[in-house]
Amino acid sequence: MIKTCAAAMLALVAVSPAQAQFFWVSPDNSGAPVTGSEIDVGIPLPGANPAEQEAALTWTMRTGLNTAALQCQFEPMLLSVENYNGALEKHEGEFVRAYQTVERYFKRTQGAKWQAPFDTYRTRLYNYFGTVSAQYTFCQTAGKIGQEALFAPAGTMAQLARMRMREFRNSLITRGDQLRVIYRPQWSPLVLPSFDDKCWDRKNQLKKNCLRDYEQAKRQPRGLVYG
Repeated sequence: MIKTCAAAMLALVAVSPAQAQFFWVSPDNSGAPVTGSEIDVGIPLPGANPAEQEAALTWTMRTGLNTAALQCQFEPMLLSVENYNGALEKHEGEFVRAYQTVERYFKRTQGAKWQAPFDTYRTRLYNYFGTVSAQYTFCQTAGKIGQEALFAPAGTMAQLARMRMREFRNSLITRGDQLRVIYRPQWSPLVLPSFDDKCWDRKNQLKKNCLRDYEQAKRQPRGLVYG
């Protein structure tokens, strides 16, 4: 029996996604590519031009991976810290340019008092990725994106951000395991013959008419299904 159970578990694991360390079947957080102008992906920058929107999108992704490196260390298999540090080193130039472009946006739109709004923006970005109830889905998604960033060619972080930021955003929505195991117990009430004295003879045997009713009752479809 133990061997049978072990084989069944191995078969289930074999058909489960490779990243299913938190779930048997992980939630599907995938989404369409974005441009950076969407108000529900990152912190909106009113009046930003396309280059600034792209830079903000790239910097937002970097912030999400940084947050994961801090929040997701409870699961070493995700390699959140290692992937982030490796991606940061490999794509340092692109991340620095994205930061500088966003910084110039605040200088352009806020004038001499740009520093405080810029600092607030960066703080809000980190808070944007803060989660408790969706930590599993966030960390799992960050692990996949971080690994992809680590192996992506130099100069492709903006493209990666466009393709994966919707998924990153969706991972912050609390969702559970997608494997639906629904137990539907069925029961049928026990059918007993009548205990009325008129149904029993002196030898405690059912009389024919009551026996007929009893046999007929047992053949009737019955039972309730829950769930």
